[in-house]
Amino acid sequence: MTRTKNGLRLAAAVVGISALALTGCTSAAEDSKSGGSGDSSAPITLGTTDKVTSLDPAGSYDNGSFMVMNQIFPFLLNSEPGSPEPSMSLAESAEFTTPTEYTVKLKSGLKWANGHDLDSKDVKFTFDRQLKIADPNGPSSLLGNVDSIEAPDATTVVFKLKVANDQTFPQVLTSPVGPIVDDEVFPADKLLDDQKIVEGKAFGGQYVIDSYNKNNLISFSANDAYAGVLGKPANSKAAIKYYADANNLKLEVQEGKIDVAWRSLTPTDIEDLGKDENLTVHKGPGGELRYIVFNFDTMPFGAKTADADEAKSLAVRQAAAHLVDREAIAKNVYKDTYTPAYSFVPQGFTGAAEPLKDLYGTDGKPDAAKAKKVLEDAGVKTPVKLALQYNPDHYGPNSGDEYALVEKQLEADGLFDVDLKSTEWVTYQKQRVTDYPAYQLGWFPDYSDADNYLSPFFAKDNFLSNNYDNPEVDKLIADQRGMTDAGERTAAIEKLQTMVAEDLSTLPLLQGAQVAVSGKDVKDVDKTLDASFKFRLGVLSK
Repeated sequence: MTRTKNGLRLAAAVVGISALALTGCTSAAEDSKSGGSGDSSAPITLGTTDKVTSLDPAGSYDNGSFMVMNQIFPFLLNSEPGSPEPSMSLAESAEFTTPTEYTVKLKSGLKWANGHDLDSKDVKFTFDRQLKIADPNGPSSLLGNVDSIEAPDATTVVFKLKVANDQTFPQVLTSPVGPIVDDEVFPADKLLDDQKIVEGKAFGGQYVIDSYNKNNLISFSANDAYAGVLGKPANSKAAIKYYADANNLKLEVQEGKIDVAWRSLTPTDIEDLGKDENLTVHKGPGGELRYIVFNFDTMPFGAKTADADEAKSLAVRQAAAHLVDREAIAKNVYKDTYTPAYSFVPQGFTGAAEPLKDLYGTDGKPDAAKAKKVLEDAGVKTPVKLALQYNPDHYGPNSGDEYALVEKQLEADGLFDVDLKSTEWVTYQKQRVTDYPAYQLGWFPDYSDADNYLSPFFAKDNFLSNNYDNPEVDKLIADQRGMTDAGERTAAIEKLQTMVAEDLSTLPLLQGAQVAVSGKDVKDVDKTLDASFKFRLGVLSK
């Protein structure tokens, strides 16, 4: 595999802390039962305010769902804990056999937990299925460079690519589009209900699901058939408990009722819990991005509105970019656990630039005069009525404060009249594509490359489904993947950031840094905070 080792390894040093996790110690009674010695029979219980959208890898593209998938599904390639680099998992080997053919050889004798053979038919079926279903809330956009997949024998899979020498493809196989599914359980052309996945025991990861109460409690046990790079899990039993309220999550980790609380607690809670002598602060790799998405059809003056006007629509987006005060949001809402984002690729990734600083505001600071002028020059009457949606649970309890401040900043000089509303995550995921003219999203990297902040957002038929289409951007995104010269590729990534900054289909606000705190009896927390934010229960031990 040819791969430049950069991305989040460098981002971890520059960005700092991310992938919120907080772990607490068990009670003395529980500790005495397990001997406090990392007994593999002692279950690890994780608490989270995240939600599962779907266990079907074709039907969800969010952190909460992907975290569960990482426990139960196998991957051809996967990153080892603590490393952003792809390693062989189900694959025995993986390499470019021609510039447009990436050939994977599977280990022999692989099995699903239900006893079915796990072979090349499953792999071909998995990726063909992703492309066929192409669910708007799924990750199929990550396969934009795949032309076709062949399985010439039981242990060989050949991915035929549109762009030669795709430098990102090994990473794509470790991403949310990468979980392999059982072709004897999953239908080829539609999503499978979570409960049917559980009933079919279609598992090939470190764990199988023993009981499933969606977004309440999931119980796991070790999968003896797992043959991937992560190895035998440290704990034979594990559980994930879901919370509607971060306050309850904080309380139960303080009381030792759960071992790990991961996403999301407020910065104030993190600061408070960090003073507990039984807790230890950790740092994980950075890379989270928070931003506003504009729907090019339904935003003010969008293509399908009664007063559609492309120039006026652009002016509205530019005015918003002139008005937002990222530093104020980072400081006042997040106590500087986030930093201002002036680009679409976070600082620390190879090729990251900051075009928004040059194009909008004054050196990145808000400038109402510039916002007013861009609207006047386009003939836009003020105040512009803007419907803005945010999610109060998935991106942490401070999202309400974050978007209340965004609303205040946009309305401060009378240029906007913001209609701010919120929706719970499970509904939000479904409605964002069709119902919201402008809305909040956050991004956790799928793989350690700047392309992961460009292809899913700005390529034609992108994951956002926000009707943005710039053929020049689309071509350069495709071209840069196949550039084997590092300098040429970096220059292309820098150029892309300027091009999309001029179009402003999304408006970046903040770049991740979040803290992680662990109880002293929970080991290997740092290893779970890996480059792709794949919180691996099987690595943790007590």
